[in-house]
Amino acid sequence: MNQHKSVRYLPIADHGLIGDLRTAALVGTDGTIDWYCCPTFDSPSVFAAILDADRGGAFELSPAVPAETKQFYFPDTNVLITRFFTEDGLGEIQDFMPVAQAGQCARHRLIRRVMCIRGRILFRARVAPRFGYGAHPHTLRLLDQAALFTSDALSLMLTATVPLKNDDNDVGTEFELSQGQTTVFILDQADGNAPPRNDLHAEAEAERAFTTTVAFWRGWLQQSTYRGRWREMVHRSALTLKLLTYAPTGAIVAAPTTSLPEQIGGGRNWDYRYAWVRDSAFAVYGLLRLGFAEEAEAFMGFLTRSIPRREGPSGPLQIMYGIDGRSELPERELPHLEGYRGSAPVRVGNDAVTQLQLDIYGALLDSVYLYDKWCRPLTSGQWRGVCDLVNWVCEHWDQPDEGVWETRGGRKKFLYSRLMCWVAIDRAMRIAWHRSLPADLVRWGPVRDTIYWRILDQGWSPSRQAFTQYEGGDVLDASALMLPLTNFIAPDDPLWLSTLEALGNELVSDSLVWRYDPKASPDGLEGDEGTFSICSFWYVEALTRAGRLNEARLAFEKMLTYANHLGLFAEQISHTGQQLGNFPQAFTHLALISAAFNLDRALG
Repeated sequence: MNQHKSVRYLPIADHGLIGDLRTAALVGTDGTIDWYCCPTFDSPSVFAAILDADRGGAFELSPAVPAETKQFYFPDTNVLITRFFTEDGLGEIQDFMPVAQAGQCARHRLIRRVMCIRGRILFRARVAPRFGYGAHPHTLRLLDQAALFTSDALSLMLTATVPLKNDDNDVGTEFELSQGQTTVFILDQADGNAPPRNDLHAEAEAERAFTTTVAFWRGWLQQSTYRGRWREMVHRSALTLKLLTYAPTGAIVAAPTTSLPEQIGGGRNWDYRYAWVRDSAFAVYGLLRLGFAEEAEAFMGFLTRSIPRREGPSGPLQIMYGIDGRSELPERELPHLEGYRGSAPVRVGNDAVTQLQLDIYGALLDSVYLYDKWCRPLTSGQWRGVCDLVNWVCEHWDQPDEGVWETRGGRKKFLYSRLMCWVAIDRAMRIAWHRSLPADLVRWGPVRDTIYWRILDQGWSPSRQAFTQYEGGDVLDASALMLPLTNFIAPDDPLWLSTLEALGNELVSDSLVWRYDPKASPDGLEGDEGTFSICSFWYVEALTRAGRLNEARLAFEKMLTYANHLGLFAEQISHTGQQLGNFPQAFTHLALISAAFNLDRALG
């Protein structure tokens, strides 16, 4: 990777996230919005400079002179504040997206309020949308302190309280603010009829929107029942999970971005802007732990209303869906974009949608079990759906599959898939017993027990003295950390303690955990990857349950040092401690919540 490409891109971690429960935007510490899709998470991008500094498009806003920057969230909200410290003064940008309340039409407004706190500061702005992932041309029409950007599929209206200039079909402006002065930029999805706002209307609307947005996020967070040691980090993770929720259906995206690389210059670049059944189910578990029941109900609604049930190559459920429930997510590459720091290809869509991953049924039914226990009893229709899924699992649990890590190197009989099939049947049986619901327990029980003995007999390697990645193999895999977390095995069972020791020796480095060794177990993908943050938090929880609390607490505190300045995590951590992969990732934040909750409870 040449130095020129490196300096044209901020580190992945040098971003904050804002959103309106329909889409989201990344805001860099330099004040640039370099990722934004409109009107939904999985819509084509408008700003994508994080994937191509030249062709992606951006909304640049910063002082025209050198400045030190700091970024933080307005307390207990997803309103992002970026502060600029210059020789002549102190300024800040407040970035947020108002959340449409029930019954309101979502306008997809992105509001940027610029303030001079002390002294005088000259600011510079440049708004350069690149519609359709930078592939669709647009026209520009300047109005009275407004600009209308129009492409074939989407139009955006930019309203500002300072004059705007045409800059080669983009918009630019410079303005000076003195202490106490404010400038507002409002970027709306245009409907073609709404007139631009004048100065007073824009400033008043921004102030009202700021107040209502702060009130929304604080009102939501007040539902949290967590009062533990790591309240700030846990609540930031909860707020992040909420940001990744698509309100119209209840779907939860795995991450708001696509193609941020697992290795700089490598090709492990995937589109995460979809609802993985596994990730969403675990996210529901994390939010339920904190007392947020509404999201669990919304996700159950997504499963029952939006997802079509039909038998396919992956069973009655796919591993992922579009946020609207669609099942077709064709993967394609965008060769005109160079990728983050030259990490090509950039992909949209995801071909893993057709994979068989048996573990999703356990993840889902574990969350359904908790929903029934902590939220509200299942309806008769929902229970019928559960029975259908469990009957399918009883029939197909012994198949080889692609596994939890979505490998593209051929199917195997992965231990984790067997484990989660056991979880699926076990949790359904618990619901049936607890609610006195009709169930084919005569069939379910023996299959569950067969899986149990199969894991103990064929998932255990005498030579490694550990549970391994797949039956008959000797490769270690961090997904085995879920064995005690799912209550499959006692956390002090000698077989498990031996496995924990082996994992710690081979896959753990300073609290960071690799998924597996791809050289020992080829996964069909080129390049290397970093450590997986979700596995690191699983490790913390496994140590906790094994009673090794001092080690667990130290590992957890170390993991928190790898978060960015806002408490956000990407999917992976590089060998130098840098964030890698799509950002921020739901899976990591839900694992943080679970680890903090259980460690806190164990410490007393």
